Amino acid sequence: MTGALPERAFVLGLDGVPFDRLRAWADAGELPNVAALFEEGAAGPLESTRPANTALAWPSIATGVGPGKHGVYSFYGLTPDYRHEVNTSADVDRPALWDLLSPAIVANTPMTYPASEIDGTMVTGMMTPSREDGFTHPPELAKEIERRVPEYEIGLDWQEYVGNDEAFAADLDSLVDSRTDLLHLLMETDDWRLFFFTYTAPDRLQHLLWEEEALLDHYRQLDGVIGDAREYAAENDATLFVVSDHGFGPVAKQVNINTLFAREGYLTPKADTAARGTLSRLGVDKSSVLGALSKVGIDEHTIVDRLPEAIVDAAATQIPGGHELYDVDYRRTKAFFHGYGNVFVNDTERFDEGIVAPRDVPALKADLTELLSSLTDPETGDRVLDVYDGDDEFPTDDGSPDLVVAGREGYHVKGTLAESVFADPGVHVAEHRPEGILLAAGPDVEPGSAPTDASVVDVAPTVLHSVGDPVPADADGRVLDEIFAPDSPTAKREVATVEAASAGTASAATDGDFGDVEDRLRGLGYME
Repeated sequence: MTGALPERAFVLGLDGVPFDRLRAWADAGELPNVAALFEEGAAGPLESTRPANTALAWPSIATGVGPGKHGVYSFYGLTPDYRHEVNTSADVDRPALWDLLSPAIVANTPMTYPASEIDGTMVTGMMTPSREDGFTHPPELAKEIERRVPEYEIGLDWQEYVGNDEAFAADLDSLVDSRTDLLHLLMETDDWRLFFFTYTAPDRLQHLLWEEEALLDHYRQLDGVIGDAREYAAENDATLFVVSDHGFGPVAKQVNINTLFAREGYLTPKADTAARGTLSRLGVDKSSVLGALSKVGIDEHTIVDRLPEAIVDAAATQIPGGHELYDVDYRRTKAFFHGYGNVFVNDTERFDEGIVAPRDVPALKADLTELLSSLTDPETGDRVLDVYDGDDEFPTDDGSPDLVVAGREGYHVKGTLAESVFADPGVHVAEHRPEGILLAAGPDVEPGSAPTDASVVDVAPTVLHSVGDPVPADADGRVLDEIFAPDSPTAKREVATVEAASAGTASAATDGDFGDVEDRLRGLGYME
C-alpha cells in the first residue's frame, strides 16, 4: 500500500460492453487481462442513462451529471420547428474530466467534436465529420497523426457492410489496430494527470454480429489493449478505470412507437398531397429512391454535397416514407417519439405547431404512460416496454423529454412510421442494454472488490477523488469509495467538493453545415 495518493488516472472507455459476457469470458480464461482486473482490482456492472444511449452516457461519464444537467438527450436536439440539430461538444453544459484535471490526453471519445482547447491533447471521436478543422487540439496534431498513423479512421460506415460480415469484421479489426497505434503514439507523452481513451468498435460490431466466436475474437483483441493500459498505468502510478457507457444484448423485434401513437390517435401521419399520393401509388418511397440511386453509384454524401438544401428538403417532404421528422403532420399530432427513446408532448409552449395546452400535458402523459406500459407482444402476451416520467428522470430541466421509453429484453424501440407496431429489427441483431461495466485497478484499489449500484454518473466523482481532487458540488454521482482499500490514503481522505465550474471551451472550428448535413441525411432516411 502506498503512503501517498495516486495523482494520475487512466480511463479506458469501451463502448457497449455487456458485463455478463465479459465476466463469462474472463472466467473461461479467454481474456487474461480482464481476468487479472477481476482478481487484482474492482469489477462490477455500471448502470447507464435512460435511455441507454452513447450520446447521453459518455457525457454523463465525463461530467458526473445526467442529461438533465449536461443537456444532451440524443445525438441531435429537437428545435421548436421540429428540425434536428446535431449535438456537439459545445452542447455539453458541464465541465468534463479533461476540463478539471490537467494536463489531459483525450482521444476518440464520443461527443467531443469539435476539440476543446484544453490544457493538453485531444483527438475527437464519434460524430466527427472529417479529419479537418476541429479534429484535434492542438490543430497541428492532425498532421502528426496523418504521418505516424496513416491508416487512422474516425469510424466505419456500417451500412456498407450489410450482408458481408467477414469484410466488416476484418475492417473493424484494422480500425482497432490503427486506433491502438494512436494510443501508443499518445502514450509517448509524459505530461498528463488524466488519460482518457475510448474504443467504440464493440458497439459497432455487436449491432451487426451477435455470434459468439466473432465477438470473442474481437474481445481478445481488446484484451490486448487492456493489457497495454494496465502496464502503462502501472508504470505511471496511475489508477486505471475501464468503463462502458452501456451494455448489449440480442433483439428479436422492433417496436415502432410512432406507429402505435398513430393507431391510437395521438399522432397523424402527413396526408398524401397530389405528388406524394401519386408516388405512393407507384411504389416510390424514400427507401426505393435511395436504393435506386445507390445502384448507379450515387450515395447520400454526393446528394447532400451537390444539391442545394432547399431541393433536398423538398424531396424529403414530397417523397412518402415513414420518417419521424418529415412524415408527421404536427398540426394534428398530440405526441411523438424522437431519437433513441424520447417521447415529446406536442405542447403549444414548446413547439411552433403544438396543439396541446400546458395544463393538459400531465393528463396526456398519464394516458401515454398507460398506453405504452400496457403494450404487449401479440405473439407472447408479454409486456414489451418500460416507461419513465421525464420530470422524474430529469427534474432540473424543463426542456427535457416528457417520457422515456425503453424496450424490455429482446425489444428495440424506434420512431419509424410503419404498417405495424411490431416489426423485424432488420440488420441490427443486437441493441443497447442498461448494464455496462466498471473495472478498476491501482495502488489504492481493493483487490476483489465490487462497486455497489454503480452508475455512469459515478465515474467522474470517483476518478477525481482517486487523484485527490474535489468533486463538483452539483454532481449527480458519488465517489465509489467501496472499491478502495480501507487503509489506503484514497479511502481515508474525505470527499471534498467545489462549486461547479463552467463548461469547457470548445474550438470555434466547427463546420457550419454540420447540423444541416446531418438533418438532411436523416430526412432522406440515410441515418436513423
